[in-house]
Amino acid sequence: MTLLMRAAVLAALVFSGLASHAGAQDVTLTSRDGALAVSGQLQGYDGEFYRIDSAYGLLTVDAQGVICDGPACPDLTAPKAVIRIVGAAALGEKLVPGLVSGFARSQGWQLRAPEAPDAPTRLVDPATGKVLAEFSFQPLGSGAAHDALASGRAELMLAAAGDPAFGSRTLGLDPLVAITAPDNPLHAISTPDLARALTGDVTNWSELGGADMPMVLHGLSDEADLSRALAARLGRKIAAAVVHDTPEALAEAVARDPWALAVTGRSVTGAARVPGLTDSCGFPLQATPLAVKAEDYPLTLPVYFLTPRRRLPLVAREFLEFLALPPAQEVVEAAGLVGRGLTRQAMTGDGLRLINAIQGAGADITLEDLKRLVDAMDGADRLSYTFRFQDGSTELDAASRDTLADLARMIEAGVVAGQDLVLAGFSDGSGVAAENLGLSRDRAEQVREALRAALPGLPTDQLPRVEPFGEALPMACDQTTAGRRLNRRVEVWAVPEARKAP
Repeated sequence: MTLLMRAAVLAALVFSGLASHAGAQDVTLTSRDGALAVSGQLQGYDGEFYRIDSAYGLLTVDAQGVICDGPACPDLTAPKAVIRIVGAAALGEKLVPGLVSGFARSQGWQLRAPEAPDAPTRLVDPATGKVLAEFSFQPLGSGAAHDALASGRAELMLAAAGDPAFGSRTLGLDPLVAITAPDNPLHAISTPDLARALTGDVTNWSELGGADMPMVLHGLSDEADLSRALAARLGRKIAAAVVHDTPEALAEAVARDPWALAVTGRSVTGAARVPGLTDSCGFPLQATPLAVKAEDYPLTLPVYFLTPRRRLPLVAREFLEFLALPPAQEVVEAAGLVGRGLTRQAMTGDGLRLINAIQGAGADITLEDLKRLVDAMDGADRLSYTFRFQDGSTELDAASRDTLADLARMIEAGVVAGQDLVLAGFSDGSGVAAENLGLSRDRAEQVREALRAALPGLPTDQLPRVEPFGEALPMACDQTTAGRRLNRRVEVWAVPEARKAP
């Protein structure tokens, strides 16, 4: 079907009868055969599509199929993209300037700094001096930022919590940690005890093995992304006695109060002390880069750019693609977050996981099962790509969908050329071991098929092979819902070709 025919069909379906509204509006888009037209307020043009607010709502129209008439029609040779970013002030101030600067360099454009605090940053074509894009950041609370994104008053929202109403692009990860004053004598806390303290069920430090002193719980407003994320995990709001406007103010206040407790992102702990964290079975939870990227560390807050369910300008789409590249990830890590770049670790160097495998092995796990696991681990590296699934579903969760795209790009780029990739499937320990082995195989096969779809030109023999291990390598305690979710996963291992299984 030709572009003209597609435009005509679109117009017939959506625009029929709208030509009578042209007089009071500032643009009219007419199909190239003159048969149909639609009028409205021009909201944007990205060099490919017009976006107009018509009597029938927001519409996106292919520019090649229509002619634009009216005083607001753009210069078609070099349209200026306006990218408005909203979200939490602390995140935006740390991330947006560096990301925009890096994106400008990647495009070969010049950066023109804002002329005033509320003015946009301009990206300029060095050959012509023409402004190609404007980026701005407006600090907004979560509710106002969501409204701006939904209503078309913003193109991107920087957030530390996902939203099913919007798309998302994972930018980085912020491990959450408990913080106390430097002179608080408690040196470690379990996740169940931390949960009880956050919900107000623990009110004295002696209940956690500390001094006999009242606990003072600090937090952020209920609207803050951190509070919303913690409340979603706990099923209850945080019972904070002292509420702060920013994470920085929270950390500063906790550091001054010897009996204060709070949870915050590791990137904003300030002078406060971070006690050790264990799970309900006493396994230490360490926020290493690999553990955080693989989501083995359970208290991790992804940082997203949320995107609206509409077509974004071309520059905005290119900016989102830039986020996965090393220059963008350097900005993310400089802000104190954990980036999405690849991390790898020798499997035999992770003694803690082997200890967990032996100590956590149920009655159905045999010595032969453990030997097969150790043989597979010998000489292999674990990559930081790990896949998990939505609760009660076989669908990959949002972070894992981004991980799939990252893994596909890595394979295409030949980063692991000469190595055999393994999709190692694992389950939790509930149920029968033989059935769990089958479930772990099914999940790994599902990831393999998703990767096949993402790399349609890749020969089948170059796809990762599947190795199921069932419940043989627990990451956390199976007695909790969170622990079982951590144990249900598909890891990616890299093995030298010389050791490739027949």
